[in-house]
Amino acid sequence: MNNLVVDLTHGGVKISLSLAKKGEKVLAYDIYNTLKSIDLKMLEMNNVKLIQLDDLKDLKGDLTVIYPIHMPLGFDEIKSKNPNLNYTFKSHHEIIKDLLESELSDILKIEVTGVKGKTTSVFMLKEILIDENPLILSSLGALLYDDKKEITLKKDISITPANIKESVDLAYKIANPVCEIAEGNVESENLRKYNSCIFESSLGVSGIGDVGLLLNIAEDYPIAKGLSSASQAKKQVFRCDCVCIQKEAYDEYYADVEHGKINTFSLNDFESNLFVKNVDYNLNLTGIEAEYKNVKTINDNVISGTISLKTFAPGRHHVSNVLGVVLTCLCLEIDSDKIINGLGNFKGIPGRTNKKMIGDLVVIEEINPGLNTEAIKESINMISGLDDFYVSVGGDYGITCEEIDEKKLRKFLESVKINLILTGDLGASLNEKLTDKSPYYENYMDVYDLAVKNNKNLLFIYRSDYRKLSQR
Repeated sequence: MNNLVVDLTHGGVKISLSLAKKGEKVLAYDIYNTLKSIDLKMLEMNNVKLIQLDDLKDLKGDLTVIYPIHMPLGFDEIKSKNPNLNYTFKSHHEIIKDLLESELSDILKIEVTGVKGKTTSVFMLKEILIDENPLILSSLGALLYDDKKEITLKKDISITPANIKESVDLAYKIANPVCEIAEGNVESENLRKYNSCIFESSLGVSGIGDVGLLLNIAEDYPIAKGLSSASQAKKQVFRCDCVCIQKEAYDEYYADVEHGKINTFSLNDFESNLFVKNVDYNLNLTGIEAEYKNVKTINDNVISGTISLKTFAPGRHHVSNVLGVVLTCLCLEIDSDKIINGLGNFKGIPGRTNKKMIGDLVVIEEINPGLNTEAIKESINMISGLDDFYVSVGGDYGITCEEIDEKKLRKFLESVKINLILTGDLGASLNEKLTDKSPYYENYMDVYDLAVKNNKNLLFIYRSDYRKLSQR
């Protein structure tokens, strides 16, 4: 059987090589023409043949097309190149599950997706599962925790599904250094330093998770040149054995999905499996009292109860993320004390929501490449009624496939009473559209200086890859 891996930009090289090393016959189509020379050599060394779609006319028999969920081609367009082939279509996510299912069958696995809050939720889960030495793939890197110490496997890595396999392979190399195996210093070539996995994915999950967590569909943006959408891609979460999903997202997009273990969470809906009874918002530690009922677990049990905790969750959207994490842990039958203690240790993360002090001044940073209008609204709502804050909004363009709706954002900013400061490319563009102009600084560092000079606390909202700002 032939396998055609489409898209060598978003993990297709890793998938092609993984299949080839298993003895599969692999063809590859570089749809974006971005293949690097070193990757081409690796493909050639492993007998992966690069083709164009028109070359399909020369094939006979069966063809499995392995495609990214955002592929800008319809299945019919591919089939038209050779209608006589027997086609099977598998997403990059699905093939990753095929490649890893047996290797990871004996350990706890969580997959996290959603439009917003993925990375933050991954690191909340890390605090809860820290004794399990988790292996993590997140937008902040591939990380391994050994005796609570963080090991960076790879820093600059995307959350494309193929990098789940990359993270597992990197962790294997850490546990099985070639020199020690050759010298006989280790007894096995199958050592593993982790007992749990937490994988973040942008457009759905592989289905390998014992629990799949879908945090929200904050905005249902189009993908694949309008052929699909975020909600359709994230529907893959229902391939996991047990699913935790925001009730509002479930009701709007997935109410017709048939699955034996769906659990919902909500800030407002008392019909959900986990809902808030009381929240005491605070910029340091927010107190949350929640009730859960009829939660279906991975062990086929049904549990109900209450849980009270304190954690860093200064806004409504953060509390919603906390609920998703708590429900995920309940589905795994993790002890409530472990959940409470883990979340109590969570202080936010650099590169997402983070609180720090500059002298006596409070600085809350919301730095995220995927910030959109809804996320900015939620962030500003955190400090509503506090007049001792500057609110800085700015950032970059061209860092994600999803761009920002400036018209919608301008309308919101003009509707709220805040001490607004604009910065970066986004800030400059917004300032041209605002009826009342706001102070603008090209260099975002000047915003911090201004806050210190005028003794103002700062909410710094910046749409960017944190790695670009982490050098400051």
